[in-house]
Amino acid sequence: MNWLVATAASLALLPWYTTEGSWWGASALLHGFQGRPWLLALFLPLVAVFRRTPGSFMLAGAAGVLLMLLQGFLFRHPNITPEGWPTQPGMGYGALLAGIGFLLTFCKGLAARGFCRGDEFVVGAIGLVVATIAVFVFFPIAVMLQSAFEENFLASFFDRSIWGVDCLYSGLRCGVAWNTVILALLVGAGSTLLGLAFALISARTAFRFKGVLRVMSVLPIITPPFVIGLAIILLFGRAGALTTLLYDWFDIPRSRWIYGLAGVAFAQLLAFTPIAFLVLLGVVQGISPSLEEASQTLRARGWTTFRTVTLPLLRPGLAAAFLLGFVESMADFGNPLVLAGNFEVLSTKVFFAVVGASHDQSRAAVLALVLLIFTLAAFWAQQRWLGRASYTTVTGKGDAGLPVPLPRGLRWLCYGIAIPWAALTLIIYVAIFVGGFVKSVGRDYTFTLEHFLAGFAVETGQRGLHFIGAAWPSLSTTLIIATVAAPLTAAIGLLTAWLLSRQNFAGKRAFEFGTLLSFAIPGTVVGISYILAFNVPPFELTGTAAILVICFVFRNMPVGVRAGIATLSQIDKSLDEASHTLGARSVTTLRRVVMPLLRPAIVAALVYSFVRAMTAVSAVIFLVTAEYNMATAYIVGRVEAGEFGLAIAYSCVLIVIMLAVIGVIQLGVGERKLGRRDTVALQGAA
Repeated sequence: MNWLVATAASLALLPWYTTEGSWWGASALLHGFQGRPWLLALFLPLVAVFRRTPGSFMLAGAAGVLLMLLQGFLFRHPNITPEGWPTQPGMGYGALLAGIGFLLTFCKGLAARGFCRGDEFVVGAIGLVVATIAVFVFFPIAVMLQSAFEENFLASFFDRSIWGVDCLYSGLRCGVAWNTVILALLVGAGSTLLGLAFALISARTAFRFKGVLRVMSVLPIITPPFVIGLAIILLFGRAGALTTLLYDWFDIPRSRWIYGLAGVAFAQLLAFTPIAFLVLLGVVQGISPSLEEASQTLRARGWTTFRTVTLPLLRPGLAAAFLLGFVESMADFGNPLVLAGNFEVLSTKVFFAVVGASHDQSRAAVLALVLLIFTLAAFWAQQRWLGRASYTTVTGKGDAGLPVPLPRGLRWLCYGIAIPWAALTLIIYVAIFVGGFVKSVGRDYTFTLEHFLAGFAVETGQRGLHFIGAAWPSLSTTLIIATVAAPLTAAIGLLTAWLLSRQNFAGKRAFEFGTLLSFAIPGTVVGISYILAFNVPPFELTGTAAILVICFVFRNMPVGVRAGIATLSQIDKSLDEASHTLGARSVTTLRRVVMPLLRPAIVAALVYSFVRAMTAVSAVIFLVTAEYNMATAYIVGRVEAGEFGLAIAYSCVLIVIMLAVIGVIQLGVGERKLGRRDTVALQGAA
């Protein structure tokens, strides 16, 4: 009944519309008596709950949600509704809480009917996640894709410029769809291989500089957009520093190899390898040493143990890492925009279809649909590869064994892959940081601090410090938005992962695909779809900080979901069952048993969501305003204006801030304790 009281209070006391501007505006009850009588109908479902039966709770909740949606979409903006039709602003705080109350009332009745073994927490969590995904993922995409069917859909979908099947056999340029798939396959496989090498070194060797190696592997993920591409151009372009050095010393001719598939794949591998590393690290750490020790007891060699025991147990992590790399590559916008040249991919085609001279939203929607098809295929392939096998390695039994050292050949193979890549990453970042301290990159390398002063100057006055630098407003807004979005993203993502891994309910596969859907859509499409969906009632959010937070939460949530699922697949369900046997409720089991074992996934979700909120550009470029300008939008503006020094200086500041935040997150969350010994002597044991 608590949610019913909250629902009634929201209808009677809280401001119903966003235009009220405070918590003390007119409520639905007052508006109902002041010219909007349809709002009074929202009180009718509350009458049904007086019977206090499961059916009455379900009826009240379902009727309340349906009535809210019906009145919201019937009475909208004057430009949408017929002339003379009643209108109303977008729904506000009161409507939000009332909608949650009606939804949880429905879930209460559903649990009373025995759904999910009658667990109200589980049913309520499923209801809230499904509702938020429906509103903030499916609804905007549906609004965007609606325009795809307004014109000749079949002709647009099967256009030769998209598929170009004949190009595959004639040696000519492939269609944009095949270009995107080839690039995504290369990046997915390459990032997974590199991430695995870094994870094995970090978790299974006594490499002296593994901390430095780990920092080098994570640096690209915290880099603002365009900066990696700009650094690659400065180093490997026709007039780049390394290109000039190779030409002068070894007479290697200058070329434009970075502009095309090779350059984009190179930049994306730098950018997306950290995702694979963060996902795989937790999976490698979760493998039970007892299984590998059993293999050695049977006199299996190191390579045999790794191939027959360790590698199969890594399959959930490998599948998750590849899928994330594949989808990230398909949705990436910044790197292809800088380095693609004549190599066209779907994300940039979508962008130019929207903002180009043609301004063809129908064309953009068709291209977005092609991306969805590829994502669905990747999702199905991942599920098919994993199958129904069990990958549980963390049980309730004692397990204080020492992880088996890597075979000598495999260890040196990992070193051979990871160390050169880390060195290359270091060179890239030296170029980035040098660019912020010189007058003009590529022309005048005189030391200067003018770029930092232009962006982050501080003066002391009678009233204290004055932040007069041009970049301070966007930096403060970005930090606030990212700080709010990161924990929300991690919480929703890991809760969703727990529901998918530990609960069985109808529509589970569709639910899992829905959580991945936002990750597959290019950020440009997300931005445009959010403008179209949330620019008018009933959900009027454009121009607010809320739409930026919501965009980041549901854009980055899939990383938390995939990392959580990969980690939960190693944790035996008997731990949950033992907690339930002792009388603990689901929420207690989740908080005291599951969450401590999910610490690697929590770190991955928090780190990734925070840094992506700090560095994302493709979606927010359409959502920022003068009041809520983000750091990435500011950097893009400086790049377009030719102020590369200020853009790089700003990027350096963001990198330092994000490194500090990652350290705080790691210290705050800690590491999961599995009762195993540290791997300090693995090098000697090998």
